[in-house]
Amino acid sequence: MTNVVPNPLADDLNHILTHTRDLWEEMRGQRIFITGGTGFFGCWLLESFVWANDRLKLDASSLVLSRNPQAFEKKAPHLYHHPAIRLHKGDVQDFDYPPGRFSHLIHGAVYQQPAGNKPGNFSLANEMLTGTRRVLDFCAGANIGKMLLISTGAVYGKAPDQMKKIPEDFLGSFDPTDSARTYHHVRRMMESLSVLYAQEYDFEAKIARCFSFIGPYLPLNGRFAVSDFILDALSERSITVKGDGKSVRTYLYMADLVIWLWRILFIGDACKPYNVGSELPVSIRQMAEAFAEASNPPLHVSILNHDISGVAPNHHVPDTEKARLELGLQQHIPLAVAIQKTLKWFGWLECR
Repeated sequence: MTNVVPNPLADDLNHILTHTRDLWEEMRGQRIFITGGTGFFGCWLLESFVWANDRLKLDASSLVLSRNPQAFEKKAPHLYHHPAIRLHKGDVQDFDYPPGRFSHLIHGAVYQQPAGNKPGNFSLANEMLTGTRRVLDFCAGANIGKMLLISTGAVYGKAPDQMKKIPEDFLGSFDPTDSARTYHHVRRMMESLSVLYAQEYDFEAKIARCFSFIGPYLPLNGRFAVSDFILDALSERSITVKGDGKSVRTYLYMADLVIWLWRILFIGDACKPYNVGSELPVSIRQMAEAFAEASNPPLHVSILNHDISGVAPNHHVPDTEKARLELGLQQHIPLAVAIQKTLKWFGWLECR
């Protein structure tokens, strides 16, 4: 008899299903194509997809574009070997179009910086725009009904000081000729291309502008302050803030995020962006203190006060009124609980 390993995300996946159960009938017997399906967001989308598929007996399937399917097998073997998931090897810029019909598509692929190299603005723009055109051409040719572009709140740049929450109609603060802001410009161009293709080829393009998130599968690669805090907590050392800790962000737990993404894909307005994230502002210092308090035993917080160069604004909080009013979306899981869940999962991963 084969031993079945319980899914450590079972409670979160049941939470997601509770808040999306009314949507899934649309996927019965259908296929979805996903780019970026092996990353942070992608793993959660696949976890929730197979959870709903198995429990509602949807007979749906997903095809996931991946540069390295073998790496994903090591990372998440239960997803790799699930019968409702297949990997399609290829690069988003030139992947072979798979045969057959697909009803839905999620474009979540992000720029892959070459190992050991600094990101080049031209290669970043070329890869992201070429990849998006390739995906949108596939949408048109495969008669996709609904597609979701996972965009970012970075399209706004720095909001005016008096703007405490950024609404979708804020036009942004970037000079389009400033090459230092290439990533942000390209993200806006990806949104524009998606809308143009959708209007030209008659499919529904949904846009989710995502802010900051926390939860299992978060990459611990030093790109995010929170990932550093997780590593500090797991090593039982001081939680270290490399800057002054004054920058303000918001953090939505991934189980809540996935509810938002599925609801936007299935019932969100086409060609109109939705902000996605928590509205609860928290400074980086406060976030470090929350991790220190959640650790067992509680840890010390160290503020280095170094100036950190970069493009992230100091205050970056979304206005999510549109998502609340139109789609009934909200934050269910408090930040303190999200931190506890995240640390518990990474602790389980270390012991696996």
